[in-house]
Amino acid sequence: MPNPDPRIDAYIEKSAEFAQPILRHIRSMVHKHCPDATETMKWSMPHFEYKDSIFCGFSAFKQHCALGFWLGALLEIDSKSQKAMGDFGRITSLDDLPSDKEFARLLKAAMKLHDSGAKLPARAKPSADKKELEIPPEFLSAVKKNKAAYATFDAFSYSNKKEYVTWYCEAKTDATREKRLAQTIEWMAEGKRRNWKYENC
Repeated sequence: MPNPDPRIDAYIEKSAEFAQPILRHIRSMVHKHCPDATETMKWSMPHFEYKDSIFCGFSAFKQHCALGFWLGALLEIDSKSQKAMGDFGRITSLDDLPSDKEFARLLKAAMKLHDSGAKLPARAKPSADKKELEIPPEFLSAVKKNKAAYATFDAFSYSNKKEYVTWYCEAKTDATREKRLAQTIEWMAEGKRRNWKYENC
Protein backbone atom coordinates (compact mmCIF):
# COMPACT_ATOMS: atom_id res chain seq x y z
CA MET A 1 0.00 0.00 0.00
CA PRO A 2 1.61 3.30 -1.10
CA ASN A 3 2.21 5.83 1.69
CA PRO A 4 -0.44 4.68 4.19
CA ASP A 5 -1.60 7.41 6.55
CA PRO A 6 -1.05 6.22 10.16
CA ARG A 7 -4.13 8.20 11.21
CA ILE A 8 -6.26 5.91 9.05
CA ASP A 9 -4.56 2.85 10.55
CA ALA A 10 -5.51 4.17 13.99
CA TYR A 11 -9.06 4.99 12.86
CA ILE A 12 -9.63 1.44 11.62
CA GLU A 13 -8.13 -0.11 14.76
CA LYS A 14 -10.46 1.95 16.96
CA SER A 15 -13.54 1.06 14.90
CA ALA A 16 -16.02 -1.63 15.92
CA GLU A 17 -14.97 -5.19 15.14
CA PHE A 18 -17.63 -5.64 12.43
CA ALA A 19 -16.43 -2.47 10.69
CA GLN A 20 -12.74 -3.27 10.40
CA PRO A 21 -12.89 -5.77 7.50
CA ILE A 22 -15.25 -3.42 5.64
CA LEU A 23 -12.92 -0.45 6.02
CA ARG A 24 -9.83 -2.47 5.10
CA HIS A 25 -11.55 -3.80 1.98
CA ILE A 26 -12.56 -0.31 0.85
CA ARG A 27 -9.05 0.96 1.45
CA SER A 28 -7.53 -1.95 -0.48
CA MET A 29 -9.90 -1.53 -3.43
CA VAL A 30 -9.19 2.19 -3.76
CA HIS A 31 -5.43 1.65 -3.81
CA LYS A 32 -5.72 -1.28 -6.22
CA HIS A 33 -7.84 0.52 -8.82
CA CYS A 34 -6.78 4.11 -8.21
CA PRO A 35 -3.03 3.81 -7.49
CA ASP A 36 -2.56 7.58 -7.66
CA ALA A 37 -4.94 8.16 -4.74
CA THR A 38 -3.39 9.46 -1.53
CA GLU A 39 -4.72 9.05 1.97
CA THR A 40 -5.70 11.85 4.33
CA MET A 41 -8.12 12.72 7.12
CA LYS A 42 -10.85 15.31 6.63
CA TRP A 43 -13.71 16.10 9.01
CA SER A 44 -12.19 13.45 11.33
CA MET A 45 -12.88 10.72 8.75
CA PRO A 46 -10.57 8.84 6.32
CA HIS A 47 -10.54 10.24 2.80
CA PHE A 48 -8.67 9.70 -0.44
CA GLU A 49 -7.49 12.49 -2.71
CA TYR A 50 -6.91 12.14 -6.42
CA LYS A 51 -5.05 14.87 -8.34
CA ASP A 52 -5.33 17.24 -5.37
CA SER A 53 -9.11 16.84 -5.10
CA ILE A 54 -11.24 14.86 -2.66
CA PHE A 55 -12.01 11.55 -4.34
CA CYS A 56 -13.92 9.47 -1.82
CA GLY A 57 -14.14 8.80 1.89
CA PHE A 58 -15.38 6.24 4.38
CA SER A 59 -16.43 6.22 8.01
CA ALA A 60 -17.50 3.85 10.77
CA PHE A 61 -20.30 4.29 13.27
CA LYS A 62 -21.54 2.11 16.11
CA GLN A 63 -23.70 -0.12 13.93
CA HIS A 64 -22.81 0.65 10.31
CA CYS A 65 -20.20 2.06 7.95
CA ALA A 66 -20.55 4.60 5.16
CA LEU A 67 -18.77 5.16 1.86
CA GLY A 68 -19.15 8.10 -0.46
CA PHE A 69 -17.62 9.44 -3.67
CA TRP A 70 -17.10 13.19 -3.94
CA LEU A 71 -18.76 13.11 -7.35
CA GLY A 72 -21.15 10.34 -6.35
CA ALA A 73 -24.16 12.25 -7.66
CA LEU A 74 -22.71 11.84 -11.16
CA LEU A 75 -22.12 8.09 -10.88
CA GLU A 76 -24.59 5.28 -11.49
CA ILE A 77 -24.71 3.72 -8.04
CA ASP A 78 -27.16 1.02 -7.07
CA SER A 79 -27.18 0.87 -3.27
CA LYS A 80 -28.39 -2.37 -1.72
CA SER A 81 -28.76 -0.88 1.75
CA GLN A 82 -30.90 1.63 3.62
CA LYS A 83 -30.22 5.28 3.02
CA ALA A 84 -27.57 6.91 5.20
CA MET A 85 -24.57 9.17 4.83
CA GLY A 86 -22.59 8.44 1.66
CA ASP A 87 -23.65 6.74 -1.57
CA PHE A 88 -24.20 3.18 -0.38
CA GLY A 89 -26.50 3.52 2.60
CA ARG A 90 -25.89 1.64 5.85
CA ILE A 91 -23.05 -0.80 5.29
CA THR A 92 -23.11 -3.47 8.00
CA SER A 93 -21.12 -6.23 6.26
CA LEU A 94 -18.98 -6.84 3.19
CA ASP A 95 -22.14 -8.06 1.45
CA ASP A 96 -23.52 -4.51 1.51
CA LEU A 97 -20.62 -3.27 -0.62
CA PRO A 98 -20.78 -3.57 -4.40
CA SER A 99 -19.05 -6.61 -5.87
CA ASP A 100 -15.34 -6.19 -6.53
CA LYS A 101 -16.08 -5.93 -10.25
CA GLU A 102 -18.71 -3.23 -9.73
CA PHE A 103 -16.55 -1.43 -7.17
CA ALA A 104 -13.67 -1.34 -9.66
CA ARG A 105 -16.02 0.05 -12.34
CA LEU A 106 -17.18 2.83 -10.03
CA LEU A 107 -13.63 3.74 -9.04
CA LYS A 108 -12.54 3.97 -12.68
CA ALA A 109 -15.65 5.97 -13.59
CA ALA A 110 -14.98 8.35 -10.72
CA MET A 111 -11.38 8.83 -11.91
CA LYS A 112 -12.63 9.68 -15.41
CA LEU A 113 -14.97 12.29 -13.95
CA HIS A 114 -12.12 13.89 -12.02
CA ASP A 115 -9.85 13.74 -15.08
CA SER A 116 -12.50 15.52 -17.14
CA GLY A 117 -12.87 18.30 -14.60
CA ALA A 118 -16.51 17.41 -13.86
CA LYS A 119 -18.27 19.39 -11.16
CA LEU A 120 -21.30 18.64 -9.06
CA PRO A 121 -24.47 20.32 -10.35
CA ALA A 122 -25.21 23.66 -8.75
CA ARG A 123 -27.92 23.63 -6.13
CA ALA A 124 -31.20 25.11 -7.18
CA LYS A 125 -31.77 28.62 -5.90
CA PRO A 126 -34.48 28.90 -3.25
CA SER A 127 -37.80 30.13 -4.55
CA ALA A 128 -38.87 33.66 -3.78
CA ASP A 129 -42.02 32.48 -2.02
CA LYS A 130 -40.13 30.32 0.47
CA LYS A 131 -42.15 29.31 3.51
CA GLU A 132 -41.31 31.02 6.75
CA LEU A 133 -39.23 28.82 9.03
CA GLU A 134 -41.26 27.15 11.75
CA ILE A 135 -39.34 27.56 15.00
CA PRO A 136 -40.46 25.58 18.07
CA PRO A 137 -41.49 28.04 20.82
CA GLU A 138 -39.29 26.35 23.42
CA PHE A 139 -36.29 26.65 21.11
CA LEU A 140 -36.79 30.36 20.51
CA SER A 141 -37.54 31.05 24.16
CA ALA A 142 -34.31 29.37 25.28
CA VAL A 143 -32.22 31.16 22.65
CA LYS A 144 -33.68 34.54 23.60
CA LYS A 145 -32.48 34.09 27.17
CA ASN A 146 -28.91 34.39 25.88
CA LYS A 147 -28.48 37.82 24.29
CA ALA A 148 -25.36 36.91 22.32
CA ALA A 149 -26.89 33.72 20.98
CA TYR A 150 -30.13 35.43 20.00
CA ALA A 151 -28.26 38.27 18.27
CA THR A 152 -26.41 35.71 16.16
CA PHE A 153 -29.56 33.72 15.43
CA ASP A 154 -31.51 36.84 14.48
CA ALA A 155 -28.77 37.89 12.05
CA PHE A 156 -28.48 34.44 10.48
CA SER A 157 -29.69 33.70 6.96
CA TYR A 158 -32.72 31.44 6.53
CA SER A 159 -30.51 28.43 5.78
CA ASN A 160 -28.28 28.99 8.82
CA LYS A 161 -31.32 29.21 11.09
CA LYS A 162 -32.86 26.14 9.50
CA GLU A 163 -29.71 24.04 10.11
CA TYR A 164 -29.91 24.62 13.85
CA VAL A 165 -33.68 24.25 14.09
CA THR A 166 -33.66 21.03 12.05
CA TRP A 167 -30.83 19.58 14.15
CA TYR A 168 -32.84 20.32 17.28
CA CYS A 169 -36.12 18.95 15.93
CA GLU A 170 -34.58 15.73 14.63
CA ALA A 171 -33.44 14.63 18.09
CA LYS A 172 -35.21 11.38 18.96
CA THR A 173 -35.26 11.84 22.75
CA ASP A 174 -35.88 14.74 25.12
CA ALA A 175 -32.41 14.29 26.58
CA THR A 176 -30.78 14.58 23.16
CA ARG A 177 -32.97 17.56 22.32
CA GLU A 178 -31.94 19.38 25.48
CA LYS A 179 -28.29 18.59 24.87
CA ARG A 180 -28.50 19.91 21.31
CA LEU A 181 -30.28 23.05 22.46
CA ALA A 182 -27.55 23.76 25.01
CA GLN A 183 -24.89 23.20 22.33
CA THR A 184 -26.81 25.42 19.90
CA ILE A 185 -26.90 28.30 22.38
CA GLU A 186 -23.21 27.89 23.22
CA TRP A 187 -22.14 27.91 19.57
CA MET A 188 -24.41 30.78 18.55
CA ALA A 189 -23.21 32.84 21.53
CA GLU A 190 -19.78 32.48 19.93
CA GLY A 191 -21.17 33.54 16.55
CA LYS A 192 -20.79 30.08 15.02
CA ARG A 193 -22.88 28.41 12.35
CA ARG A 194 -24.13 24.87 12.84
CA ASN A 195 -21.35 23.28 10.73
CA TRP A 196 -18.58 25.64 11.76
CA LYS A 197 -16.21 22.71 12.46
CA TYR A 198 -16.08 21.82 8.77
CA GLU A 199 -15.83 25.29 7.28
CA ASN A 200 -12.05 25.61 7.54
CA CYS A 201 -11.05 22.05 6.71
